[in-house]
Amino acid sequence: MTIHRISSDVLTALEHLLGQGGVVADAADMAKYLVDWSGDHHGGALAVLKPASVAEVQAAVRLCGTLGQAMIPQGGNTGLVAGAIDIGTAAHGAVIISLERLNRIRVVDADNFTLQADAGCILQHVKDAAEDQDCLFPLALGAQGSCQIGGNAASNAGGVNVLRYGMVRDLIVGLEVVLPDGELWNGFSGLRKDNRGYDLKQLFIGAEGTLGIITGVEVKLFPKPGKVETAYLGLRSFEAAIALFRQARRGCSDLISAFEIIGAECMDLARLVDPNTVVPVTAPVHVLIELSSGAVVDLRTLLVDFLANAMENELVADAVLAESGAQARAFWAIREGLVEGQAKRGYHVRTDLSVRISDIPTLIARARDFVARDHPGWLSAAYGHAGDGNIHFSVLPPLGLAEPDARTRGAAITTGLYDITNALGGSISAEHGIGRTRSRVYWAGMSPVHRRLVGTLKDALDPNRLMNPGCLFPATETLS
Repeated sequence: MTIHRISSDVLTALEHLLGQGGVVADAADMAKYLVDWSGDHHGGALAVLKPASVAEVQAAVRLCGTLGQAMIPQGGNTGLVAGAIDIGTAAHGAVIISLERLNRIRVVDADNFTLQADAGCILQHVKDAAEDQDCLFPLALGAQGSCQIGGNAASNAGGVNVLRYGMVRDLIVGLEVVLPDGELWNGFSGLRKDNRGYDLKQLFIGAEGTLGIITGVEVKLFPKPGKVETAYLGLRSFEAAIALFRQARRGCSDLISAFEIIGAECMDLARLVDPNTVVPVTAPVHVLIELSSGAVVDLRTLLVDFLANAMENELVADAVLAESGAQARAFWAIREGLVEGQAKRGYHVRTDLSVRISDIPTLIARARDFVARDHPGWLSAAYGHAGDGNIHFSVLPPLGLAEPDARTRGAAITTGLYDITNALGGSISAEHGIGRTRSRVYWAGMSPVHRRLVGTLKDALDPNRLMNPGCLFPATETLS
């Protein structure tokens, strides 16, 4: 990567705007802002700006705009597609604008089931603030202890509860955004229904910081469930898992909050994190199902009766119901541990695929066959949010394979998996976004009309192309 340096005059001007602690320019101090969670992607920056107020964000953006300086908004930096770090796509270097100091819970309105927070609030803190008012904010991610709510909005995060509550796009009531010219758009209203023309907040949700910097988020809250029931199941195939899901959707209706499927090959990955992991069942496919409801619903009986029928019809081979909250957390620790276990093992192909729910077994079968046939020795690991069609299909290199060789082969494997997904009419990104690592394949797959619409939006809001260059759109492409 080309090393760029920020001039002393610009540095002085930024320090004057943001005050002590508002600008980080020392290479060692910037290091934690320049690598993603996976450790796969390392970047550079001229400086890291840390505004402590919305007004300071506006001031920094205005100054950068005047100087023609590229800006990269950054939340908790827990993304997996290099959306918040410059991996060489900003031609003359970029400054990172970190939102970590904008971390206040602004308002919790339990009567109207809404919450307003600064964009830099850690997701777990948002969830805790809701719970303190006997409410639920249902976004649930493995990174919720460090990701930020503004980044969740910018990337349209998903997680395990999408099946019941939807993506972040479905959970947001309003946004506050600093536009590329430094102006502030306040889209807060607290209204669940507002049909006055364009829904402008949707422009910024999932835009990955390419159209402006989200500084505040207003989200929907829900009544805190009075009962939660969790079961860990063993099934003979992914076809059986999808058949079970179809029956669960009808038999348990909208009380299902999560339905996760896991290939048995993933259990060894979970044990890399905790060698004492106890897996409740032995089966080719594992399913985690969670129901939640108000206290008056006999949720336990509903789940028991549903599973008894499924076992009688030989759809489920084995089932263990959580007898306590601690046991339910142990079940979920397996699902969370397998992700961390992949990271502990080192570099691997990580995908975030989406197909129609009925196509999940076909996707997994074709992907496994492809890896076994064309890349012998590599380990396939399939798991994901089956209730919304999202499969994380990972492929791990043989132990001992040199990382440069693994990365070269991994690029070819990724292309093959994308081809399989596209053939099924699916998406290469279900919830992680596009970032920089997927921008070229995303752009190449667009129709001319799609490109024109995207380019029109970008040109209208960010005509100087200073907001997160290289993210979402390849930096060298003409957008319109």
